[in-house]
This record gives sequence, structure tokens and C-alpha cells, in this order.
Amino acid sequence: MLVTEPQRPAPRSPDELGFETILYEKAPPRATITLNRPDVLNAFDYRMLRELARACEDASYDNDVRVVVLTGAGRAFCVGADLRAWADEGYVGNEREYWKWFNAMEAGVTGLRRIGKPTLARINGICVGGGNELQMACDLAVMVDDAFIRHVGLQHGSVPAAGATQWLPLIVGDRRAREIILLCEEIPAAQALEWGLVNRVVPAADLDATVDELVAKLADRLPTMTRYAKAQLDFWRDAAWHGTIRHAHDWLSLSMLTGEAADAVQSFLDRRKEKE
Repeated sequence: MLVTEPQRPAPRSPDELGFETILYEKAPPRATITLNRPDVLNAFDYRMLRELARACEDASYDNDVRVVVLTGAGRAFCVGADLRAWADEGYVGNEREYWKWFNAMEAGVTGLRRIGKPTLARINGICVGGGNELQMACDLAVMVDDAFIRHVGLQHGSVPAAGATQWLPLIVGDRRAREIILLCEEIPAAQALEWGLVNRVVPAADLDATVDELVAKLADRLPTMTRYAKAQLDFWRDAAWHGTIRHAHDWLSLSMLTGEAADAVQSFLDRRKEKE
């Protein structure tokens, strides 16, 4: 089923939207978007990113929705881009096709940031690469205590320039941002909390109750005041994003022409195949 385009800025029933890679549920005052490719740890492909952007748009239209929760199905929140899809669909080695793919990445991140309502990342499991960029695009984040955050782009043929290089220095400070991106090491949940990368860390058994508590508080705030407060709070993030994203879009596309990127992606896929 194709994802339908709106005729006017009015909300639709989730069943009408034809999503295949995400679950989109409304239970006012909350809408929940679940990244739903658990077999690949919710790695996102082009369609998932487009569906994410459309769900965010619909949530922004729905006056009954006061808070949007983003989470993942299965044991992961999101492990970033699906490198198998990059290889199979011809993005590696083809800068024009990758440029088109990155439009969807930008749309997914921007969709989260433009809802105009509080957004909460429910980090139910490991959160890697673009998954961390999606959770940083949200206003608040709650993380299970046995999960971790990690960036691996410098090992796997990419640069985290869809939010991480722009926002990590603002969130955790310059030196810590460099450590996360350059060392590619796991950041355990407790450390993510200490560094201010997430707002709460809880046992899995307490995750939903903690999310429910924050949703109730956020939904109780005045919607217009909240929307404008978000716009003001986003000043430095917007400056970093708009000052870099177009350059990153083109540079990352051109990087797909290099042997370094192609070899790194293939090496990752070979290791995955050996494990299977």
C-alpha cells in the first residue's frame, strides 16, 4: 500500500496511511511512532525515513495529540542506516542515488523537529549511529539501563552529519562529542545520563511508567506556549543544522564514490554474513 499524501493539513486515521515499516498509533494526548524493522534492529531504509516524516506531519496536524513518543520494536531502538539496503539499492558508488536517499534522512530528522509538540524518545534498546541522531532530534529521552549509545560511521563508511556532528557538542560538550564520534566506543546508559545525552535511565520494567509520567506532564502544558518555547530552545541547534546540512548532504554523496566508503560497507556486510 502506498503512503497517501494529504489534501489539506488535517489528521488521518493511522490505518489510512498505509505504513509498512513503522507503527503509528494515536491514543490522545499521545501519538506513538514505533520503528518496526526488528529483524534488522530497526535499521532505517528509505521507506522508513519517508514514513517517519509523514507520521510526524500527521501528528503535527492533530490537535488532540499533545506529545509524540518515538521508540523501536524488539530489542533495539535503532541502529541507524541499513547498509545492506545501501549496497542492494545502489547507493554506494553512486553519488546521485545516495543524494536522493539522504533527502529522506533529512526529512525524517526534520519531521521530528517540526512537529511543534513535545517529542520523547523511548530508548528501549541499543541506539547506534542515525538512531542516536533520531533520539537527539527529540526533546527528551528515557533509556533502559542495559542499553548503550554508539557512533560507528567512521568505521563503516560514513560520517554522522545528520545531527550528531551538529548537536553532540551542544549537548555533551566538545571534548565528549569528539570522543563519541572519533573513538566509536559504546556509551553505556549510565554514562549517557551523566553526560546529559538522555534525561532518564531506568530498568526495563520501569520504562513505560516513566514514559507515561513524562507524557502526562508534557501534555499538561499549554500547547502554544510549548511550541514557541521549543522554537526558542532550538536556536543553537537550528544554527548548527542549517549551517552544515546542505554541505553535509553533498559531501556525503560524493564520499560514496570513494573506495574507502565502498570497502567499509562491504567489510561490514561480510562480517554480518559470517555471523549469520
